[in-house]
Amino acid sequence: MPFTLQEILETIRMVEVEHFDIRTVTLGISLRDCITPDPDELVRRVLDKITRTAARLVPVAREVESELGIPIINQRIAVTPISLVAEAAVAAAGPGTTKQIQVLVRLAEALDRAAREVGVNFIGGYSALVEKGLTRGDEVFLASLSDALAATERLCASVNAASSRAGINMDALRLLAEQIKLTAEKTASTDGSGCARLVVFANMPGDNPFMAGAVHGIGEPEAVLNVGISGPGVVLEAIRRLGPHAPLDQVAETVKRTAFKISRAGELVGREVARRLGVPFGILDLSLAPTPAVGDSVAEILEAIGVDSVGAPGTTAALALLIDAVKKGGAMASAAIGGLSGGFVPVTEDRGMCDGVEKGSLSLEKLEAMTAVCSVGLDMVPVPGDIPTSTLVGILADELSIGVINHKTTAVRIIPVPGKKPGDSVRFGGLLGGGPVMRVSPFGCEVLAQRGGRIPAPLTSLRN
Repeated sequence: MPFTLQEILETIRMVEVEHFDIRTVTLGISLRDCITPDPDELVRRVLDKITRTAARLVPVAREVESELGIPIINQRIAVTPISLVAEAAVAAAGPGTTKQIQVLVRLAEALDRAAREVGVNFIGGYSALVEKGLTRGDEVFLASLSDALAATERLCASVNAASSRAGINMDALRLLAEQIKLTAEKTASTDGSGCARLVVFANMPGDNPFMAGAVHGIGEPEAVLNVGISGPGVVLEAIRRLGPHAPLDQVAETVKRTAFKISRAGELVGREVARRLGVPFGILDLSLAPTPAVGDSVAEILEAIGVDSVGAPGTTAALALLIDAVKKGGAMASAAIGGLSGGFVPVTEDRGMCDGVEKGSLSLEKLEAMTAVCSVGLDMVPVPGDIPTSTLVGILADELSIGVINHKTTAVRIIPVPGKKPGDSVRFGGLLGGGPVMRVSPFGCEVLAQRGGRIPAPLTSLRN
């Protein structure tokens, strides 16, 4: 469908005034043909394939950005879940968890090196799928997470520990909570920032372009280009132009029309980058991705809809309206919607969310309630470094249960900040932002966390 002059002029305004950008173009690369029991050969194959396949990603993205005038903020890579790629090499390393972990850490360092060589800021796919149980290779993989994240800078890790068809793997959550604590300790010099590159999922999609949860799913092609757009500032300005007296159905219609416009522009960019790279265009992720910049905040959108401060009564309803309208507008604009396609409510990456925590309007409990109507979940949440491991298990299980019961993606990216207590500030920099450490309930769940086993799938999983 051709673009009209009005659409072109609107896009120029969105870019110049309203913070519109393409948050990421993410190249998915299959590593299934790299599998070998020889650790040295595995590292060589993985490094070679990524650097060869992604060699032109950054220059091509910059060319398209320059020609179309739409900023492309990040270029990233996602690969096949490494727990699958490395399982043969881990097994061949022989008995002894330490030697097997060393195989995985070497591979993590190779992935990090590949990201540096091709010039991307993150590479995702240091991942495992353990929603129903753990193989021996999975157990070693989970045990490697803190060492792998501490040894790298651009590597992102994700674990699918729950699904609506399988339930919640509580044994995996206990191991993951331990690794989150260890990762924070091993990256204490940067306030536990290694935890910002680790996400625990329910119903993890295999085509998500956003970090830290991007992965090249096992049903994906040899290579594919996925796009994540960003438009909170555009939506915010559209709502502000309506004024405070417009009825909510008019607000929803305005958001829907705005989402249509930014989705059209995002797909145009994605398809052009894919064409020049010679790979298929995959999906367009509709998620509104905020930044720490003023005016580029999902929290500010909710306040423009009509709540005094994010977290106040009415916040969840406003968020539900926003996400539904974004999805409707995006679905009209493109037949290639995928990934998460919801709304991000990260604490440290959204200036308005940080303000809500500082004011006292936004608590961890209210944030959890908000995630019932949007994707991602508890995202970039700094908590005190002395949080008990069992409490982390409970927080993970609570959030993943929302996804399991509602057949949607939810996730947790939580950062126990060493030496910090509620109200202290933390600063990660860049898109990761910073903000206050959030209060966690003093009441725990030690018995629940130690039970282990699996929380069964809900009755609604019986859909065959």
